[in-house]
Amino acid sequence: MSDFSVIIPARNEAAYLPLTLRALEAQRKPPAEVIVVDNGSTDDTVGVARAWGARVLHCARPGVACARQWGLEAARSDWVATTDADSLPSPQWLQKLEAATPGRVALYGPMGFCGVAPYWSWLSQQAYSGFLHACRVAGKPNLAGANMAYSRQAALLAGGYPEVEAYEDVMLGQAIARLGAVAYVPGALVQTSARRLERGALPFAWQHLRNITGHTRGYFETEHPGPPR
Repeated sequence: MSDFSVIIPARNEAAYLPLTLRALEAQRKPPAEVIVVDNGSTDDTVGVARAWGARVLHCARPGVACARQWGLEAARSDWVATTDADSLPSPQWLQKLEAATPGRVALYGPMGFCGVAPYWSWLSQQAYSGFLHACRVAGKPNLAGANMAYSRQAALLAGGYPEVEAYEDVMLGQAIARLGAVAYVPGALVQTSARRLERGALPFAWQHLRNITGHTRGYFETEHPGPPR
């Protein structure tokens, strides 16, 4: 059996974070610990995390890569699973990941948008699955921070998260893949907020394409609006 430390980087996520923590509370396989890495929040992110029983770390150095690395180094379990503060892991998320750990150093699963019409949620999952398949065929697995897991030892041997503005998760996943087997786990679904689509689908797709080709600047906004009521 593999236990998981779940790491969530967060900056001003008090509006979304309760939904994510509630989804983790509903896991069929409970996490060994939930670590919320506060990256300079000015709202009640820390209070929300503590109220839900999460372990809170403070990372003063700005940037999601630094926050993820802070959590990786502090994790107490042999396996680390990561998600984002605006994401909803399905109840079987950790259960499915655990079943796939033997012989692997890293895992990842499907994603789609939540908070949108059911058709768009389904379409986003299909489109993302197709994208992941294309990456696998190209020999460059795309492990996203909202839905990935890895051996803590392998991640540290790979050098941890590179200090870039975005794409740090995929870069770490590809580095870990050079150390051993990586597997896609179809049943380990995570849904994530569609808030980055507020600027439009084409700008979102263009920025994602830029990230894939190594242009990682400008992906993250300083602040995000809260979830729809």
